[in-house]
Amino acid sequence: MSQAPERTNLGHYALVVVLALLATGPVYIMLMTSFKNQVDMFSRVPLWIFAPTLDNYSVVLFDKKFDRYLFNSLFVAIISTLITLALAGSAAYAIARKDFWGRGLVSYGNLMIRMVPPAVIAVPVFALWSRWGFSGRFEELWGLTLFYTALNLPFAIWLLFSFVKQIPEDLEEAAIVDGATPFQVFRLVIFPLMKSGYAVAAIFTFRIAWNEFLLALFLTGRKARTLPVAIQGFLTDEGVEWGRIMAMGTLIVIPSLVITFFAARQIITGLTTGAVKG
Repeated sequence: MSQAPERTNLGHYALVVVLALLATGPVYIMLMTSFKNQVDMFSRVPLWIFAPTLDNYSVVLFDKKFDRYLFNSLFVAIISTLITLALAGSAAYAIARKDFWGRGLVSYGNLMIRMVPPAVIAVPVFALWSRWGFSGRFEELWGLTLFYTALNLPFAIWLLFSFVKQIPEDLEEAAIVDGATPFQVFRLVIFPLMKSGYAVAAIFTFRIAWNEFLLALFLTGRKARTLPVAIQGFLTDEGVEWGRIMAMGTLIVIPSLVITFFAARQIITGLTTGAVKG
């Protein structure tokens, strides 16, 4: 009788291993390709054992203005994340706690807006961009930051809304009785209990802004390009420089993997805490 649960557990572990291999397989191939030279890269028989080279990383880091593109990506990702969290927290609290006209419309409309893919809004956003006349590196970076904020804000509000609903209203009422202002209630009572939710929202917001390609392609010039857009510089008239593309892709992936790895506990806690019906 005890063998059946053991077989079930073994099947679950085997399924997890298979899914993990499918998920990490492309990343492994990208990493290995970034260390190959042209001959090994285009070998008819895939080479799993080869002499690694750092030529691709050398070109990417020192010959292609990597530092400029890295600064641009960090600028738009970090600033848009901070603005999104500041606005999303107060908006989620207002929707969850305050009774105002159009509250339901704002809640469901906010979620529906998040379902719109960036490809759909690329053309109208470009039209607005052209009308507003953004020019110059930092003007383009600030404009891109604002668009990323608008893109990520609905998701962050929806996520933090669930956390606000978990907090008993008695705690807020007790703070108000003690003389706390609404801002002090949010800062001293609500915010400390929503830290895991803010961590999850920050990670997802940062990753979306860090990896987004289409809007950055449309809205930035040569000096304001982010790392994902800079990859297209390796598509030349002489061919596709796969080794350098894979090296750049590996460098882009590293921050997201590191953040996710060290914040895995906060992500799990945040998603499970907020995944209840308010």
